[in-house]
Amino acid sequence: MDRTSIFDVKELRQELILINLNEIMAAMEEKGYNVTNQLVGYFTTGDDKYITSYKDARKKIKKFDRSEVLMALINAYLGK
Repeated sequence: MDRTSIFDVKELRQELILINLNEIMAAMEEKGYNVTNQLVGYFTTGDDKYITSYKDARKKIKKFDRSEVLMALINAYLGK
């Protein structure tokens, strides 16, 4: 069968965010930070100083709007 593939930009963007978020969390763990506390601080204040600069984690999180990252996390949790 010859079918047309459907390309979902939203889904691709969410996957990109989650990949980056996993790298960010790994960098924070490597530096000994409590990842949950740091992410809560970042999400509630918007201050990227809660994210380590180690392995460019801060640069990675600044690529995305905070609400996009939250939505990606919630969608992943809900299995969407």
